[in-house]
Amino acid sequence: MNAPVSPDLRAALESVQLDDKYILESGRAWMSGIHALVRLPMMQRMRDQQAGLNTAGFVSGYRGSPLGGVDQNMWKAAAHLKARHIEFQPGVNEDLAATAVWGSQQVNLFPGAKYDGVFGMWYGKGPGVDRCGDVFKHANAAGTARHGGVLVVVGDDHTAVSSSIPHASEASLIGWQMPIVHPASIDEYETFALWGWALSRHSGTWVAFKAVSETIESGHSFTPAQPVSYDMPADPDLPPESLEYSARDFLSLAVETRMNLRMRAVAAFARRHSIDRLVCAAPKAAVGIVTVGKAHLDTMEALSRLGVDTVTANAPVRIYKPGLTWPLDAERLLAFARGLSHILVVEEKGAVVESQIKDLLFNLPDRPTVIGKKGFDGKPMVPSAGQLRPSLLARPLAGWLSRAAGLPLAADLAAFECQAPLSNDADGMRRRPYFCSGCPHSTSTKVPEGSQALSGVGCHYMAAWMDRDTGGLTQMGGEGVDWIGLSRYTEMPHIFQNMGEGTYYHSGYLAIRQAVAARANITYKILFNDAVAMTGGQPVDGPISVPQICQQLRGENVARIVVTSDEPEKYQGVDLGPGIKVHHRRELDALQRELREIPGVTVLIHDQTCAAEKRRRRKKNQFPDPARRLLINSAVCEGCGDCGVQSNCLSVVPLETPYGRKRAIDQSSCNKDFSCLKGFCPSFVTVEGGRLKRPQALAQDGDIDAGIAPPAAHALDRPYGVFIAGVGGTGVVTIGQLLGMAAHIEGKGCSVLDMAGLAQKGGAVYSHVVLARTPDDLLNTRVAMGEADLLLAGDLVVATSMESMARLAPGRTRVLLNGDTAPTAAFVANPDWTLPGANLTADLQAACGKDNLDRVDAAALAVGLLGDAIYANPLMMGYAYQKGWIPLSREALLRAIELNGQQVPNNIAAFAWGRRAARDPAGVNRLLAEGGARPALPEGIIELKRPRKASPVVELKKPADELERLVAVRKAFLTDYQHAAYARQYTDLVDKVAHAEREATGTNRLALAVARGYFKLMAYKDEYEVARLYTAPAFQAQLDSQFEGDYSLRFHMAPPIFARKDPRTGVPRKVTLGPRTMTALKALARLKGLRGTWFDPFGRTAERRMERALIGEYRQTVQQLLAGLNRDNIGQAATIAALAETIRGYGHVKAASVEKYRTELSRLMQSYTAPAPHDMPLRKTA
Repeated sequence: MNAPVSPDLRAALESVQLDDKYILESGRAWMSGIHALVRLPMMQRMRDQQAGLNTAGFVSGYRGSPLGGVDQNMWKAAAHLKARHIEFQPGVNEDLAATAVWGSQQVNLFPGAKYDGVFGMWYGKGPGVDRCGDVFKHANAAGTARHGGVLVVVGDDHTAVSSSIPHASEASLIGWQMPIVHPASIDEYETFALWGWALSRHSGTWVAFKAVSETIESGHSFTPAQPVSYDMPADPDLPPESLEYSARDFLSLAVETRMNLRMRAVAAFARRHSIDRLVCAAPKAAVGIVTVGKAHLDTMEALSRLGVDTVTANAPVRIYKPGLTWPLDAERLLAFARGLSHILVVEEKGAVVESQIKDLLFNLPDRPTVIGKKGFDGKPMVPSAGQLRPSLLARPLAGWLSRAAGLPLAADLAAFECQAPLSNDADGMRRRPYFCSGCPHSTSTKVPEGSQALSGVGCHYMAAWMDRDTGGLTQMGGEGVDWIGLSRYTEMPHIFQNMGEGTYYHSGYLAIRQAVAARANITYKILFNDAVAMTGGQPVDGPISVPQICQQLRGENVARIVVTSDEPEKYQGVDLGPGIKVHHRRELDALQRELREIPGVTVLIHDQTCAAEKRRRRKKNQFPDPARRLLINSAVCEGCGDCGVQSNCLSVVPLETPYGRKRAIDQSSCNKDFSCLKGFCPSFVTVEGGRLKRPQALAQDGDIDAGIAPPAAHALDRPYGVFIAGVGGTGVVTIGQLLGMAAHIEGKGCSVLDMAGLAQKGGAVYSHVVLARTPDDLLNTRVAMGEADLLLAGDLVVATSMESMARLAPGRTRVLLNGDTAPTAAFVANPDWTLPGANLTADLQAACGKDNLDRVDAAALAVGLLGDAIYANPLMMGYAYQKGWIPLSREALLRAIELNGQQVPNNIAAFAWGRRAARDPAGVNRLLAEGGARPALPEGIIELKRPRKASPVVELKKPADELERLVAVRKAFLTDYQHAAYARQYTDLVDKVAHAEREATGTNRLALAVARGYFKLMAYKDEYEVARLYTAPAFQAQLDSQFEGDYSLRFHMAPPIFARKDPRTGVPRKVTLGPRTMTALKALARLKGLRGTWFDPFGRTAERRMERALIGEYRQTVQQLLAGLNRDNIGQAATIAALAETIRGYGHVKAASVEKYRTELSRLMQSYTAPAPHDMPLRKTA
């Protein structure tokens, strides 16, 4: 049974609420960096009330990683904000948002002011900061109100996790004379922000608040600092009227005089109310280290692991951490430097603080040396590229301490370095972000043959790494304008430019205006997907619609406007303007061909709702969800991959069958775009009506984990690292948040850092969870290299990435691996793709230690026990908890699940089943076998992974009777296909090859290849065979396994008699046939005896003649292979014989594959039949 809950824990379980982050005025709270930003104006309003001021707050900015979630969380907290007189108004773009914040400082200059003052907050990512340069320079020169103040939240992405380039904004901010505060972690956010507003009010300057990805995207449990009164005595040299808001000095040098006074006021405020910290006073030390922002945590962890004393009075190094990083507090810095011989500055990116220190110390007679970005020898020392981490700092720190302080260090520096792990990077394997299933951009970003397109900011940028003839990038709002400068010096007459409607509304409209003014030959493709999808699906920041865009662009005199849509019928009766027509998206290629021939600027608006938004809205019943789904008849499918090529869709997944790899639709991820129907293949069926058959969850009578004792309590005598690796959209981030909230409930220290990037698009996502006995024991927000105690691996590909493998240490790290692995985006373009390289599971085991890897088929268990694979992650969490690998209590974890509020009963049940699976895996499997649900078909979706360790011999070695079984199955198939005599032709050739191969080499490699290749050619899928496969019982069984209720079928084929050809491509167009088609198919199947006879109406087509010719050609090829077969060339012969399996598809798709087959066959046969080279005598040389 489970252990009783202590009274303290019981109280914590009952008292903690999700909204604590906004409503608690004191005490510990759990929040992320984004939550902390939302809380800041509320705390400023509360402080003003306590001071007797009636103020309000105004927040504006523009979304962008790492601040992509600010607006969504502001909207969620709307009730709290309104109660505290905080207005949130997102900007159309960054500089207009900054201008709006500028206005908040002018309230008391106009009559009718309702408040004593308004404090403002602007937010935006690094490129947005750059865009605001003109606004910031002018607004900062104008100043702030006495009871107002402005905080500029700068979201700098130092490593370009989800930005076009790495960003550090200090140089720009300094140029605008904007003081900079730089918190090291979330627990400094509130102190630094409130201090910043106070500084802004006193000095009249806008104050920059630097929020890097490492802090803003992390979660932390902490107690915010108590409010401080920032009083300032009167200074006759700095009268308030010379500091506060004034616009009267513009157009004169008086602006500079006023700014100089304000900078003096900044220095005075910083001297009286410092947020700098002397972390380690070390009065006897001769050397000192200055640490900046998040790099402070990296430095402290590196010093701790190096064994350097940073606590006692005898510490060998003095440590200073400035909170105001520009301008530095000169007096405190000089006091810190007094008595030191050497100073090392550790900061990320450029030498901002280092340069200031050198300036301050340069003229001192006994100044210490100051190094940082470069060492004593002038060579690079503290890296300026990327981001810092303890493993990168250990060696520079150790070398400097040894040379500057003569400090011998006993620590093994090799322990800091990332060992060369057996990561999948060596195989070019990665989870690259991709368009979501059914994404409109999969269709809209295609360009006609011979054309090229330019990328833009947004999800559609990912077309640049797909086969789309798309590239290039400008700043947001500059799309297409670079073509003006390029087009005059190239013979290329035209370009397409992609632009989302969010970018159009932001500033892209002006780019189109510029293109019109320059008379550029360019087609703008405005991709209207009804959401700002790149940053989480927010609405565009104002009214926008396709009719509005058409009206605006007509006023700009663009040459032509056309609209395409997946639902053109919704525009019936809508007046878009003279000459503007709406077309179905299937006409996109032809329309683009027309537009590229029209001189000047043309516009194509593609209207199709974002697939991810459709999914979200359908869950809330806010978007139509047609009772229509696609199914691929796996027997009819040829595995050619044309459906994937046409749709670019990740929901078209591989399916392994006895007859080779086919395709299936992953119904759980399909967003009903239906563009895969364009694949030239008769295997697609539309199921109209009915519903998906959901597996019935295993009955859960009683407490699932009743009687299972909890694991032994974990001492947590040092920080404990949990690294979570998985695929975006599968709940990886949620697990990290649950662990963080559970630790918070227990009063433990915890930091959670989510590295998502573009993970919402199916890319890799990582979550760093660091647990400690108390918050004070936390040293960093990341799981350091080699410091993971547990890897929760939701996906094998992500788990074996360099980012993940580098965290592992043999003998220390426990790994829990989910046995299910989905295909990567590479499969879309390559139908034969499989995981390359060595056994990734074995690599993972080598990285963590032989006995430290547990593997559980969490997805299969979740489906069987709960009816849905979405519960795989909480099941894994329960498994890891029961193993003793999660040092938190069951009660706290369950309370965290309750507070999360999503599918609470099922998630709790999944956690319990995970515990039970860890305790009694055989018992759980037995329950599944007796009463659990079986996964819905397609149950053969290939996992694309190496053979499992449990049965390597069975999977890696071919059974002795494999050839006999393979031939027997295919003989029966061909008998049903035609008749016994036809099947005998097959077995006769295979038997002949098997006999000759045994005589020549003693193997059966060639015979196996012939058995597969010859069957592939003989069982060509003509009209009779397609009809037979549709009317066979196996197809009905496939339907019954996936669907239930009252449904009907629609078939999508290109019958040779009825299908019309596309006038441009000559390819037959598929038509949709109704349920009565099944009756016709049954009749056609019975006519298979006509196949190949004079009475065969289909046998005279070029495709059928080609298929019959291939059979004869193959027999001749096999005869040639047997003629010269020996042990030296058996491998080459088997490769040639297997080449026939590459012939796939129907119609023109099959014809193209046959052409490639014959070309490759000719090349290989020339090599195979070439005479062996004779020994040549060496040529004599002088």
